[in-house]
Amino acid sequence: MDMEQILYKVGIVPVIKMDTADHAVPLAQALMKGGLPAAEITFRSAAAADSIAAIAHAVPEMFVCAGTVLTPETAKAAVGAGAKAIISPGLNLDTVRWCKKQGVPVIPGTATPSEVEAAMREGLSMVKLFPAGVVGGVSMLKALAGPYAGMKFMPTGGVKPGNARDYLTQKNVVACGGTWIVPSDLLEAGRFDEIEQLAREAAQLRDSVR
Repeated sequence: MDMEQILYKVGIVPVIKMDTADHAVPLAQALMKGGLPAAEITFRSAAAADSIAAIAHAVPEMFVCAGTVLTPETAKAAVGAGAKAIISPGLNLDTVRWCKKQGVPVIPGTATPSEVEAAMREGLSMVKLFPAGVVGGVSMLKALAGPYAGMKFMPTGGVKPGNARDYLTQKNVVACGGTWIVPSDLLEAGRFDEIEQLAREAAQLRDSVR
């Protein structure tokens, strides 16, 4: 399966800031058990690359992505650690072009029609809508569906259990990114059973609409 097919099956991708790589493997195992075999590890901490490397080595069946990738240099470090896709909050053409040259799947962030068109000019057929809740959410996705019928989206930012179903039922949505599945307090405390339950609930929500 290609990236779009994998993410469609996952439906809801946990977006995670890791403060220590020691939690990476048990976290990945909890998400897998809960029915979410993908994760976006954000480069918002020094533990990101080591966390990705730990997951890629110990839980190779997980589709581990690198998030908050702002430069080609960070993309290179993430891929070197084992990231299977690069995700960014904005449309950095240098990063997009580096990923395409290396054959690495990339999902840049967009917030406007102009940015969607810029991504299309780079040959991309899937982008992130970020911050989704701020730029119109489901209404924005519906508006974009008309002129950009071939473009798929991964809305992130403001997606919650209460509105995730509305996002997932949009025909141009492949998956959503969500931070609620791995709350920082549960992660820091190593309460992986509770994270597994949150993942299971998210997977059940996904299955209810797909």
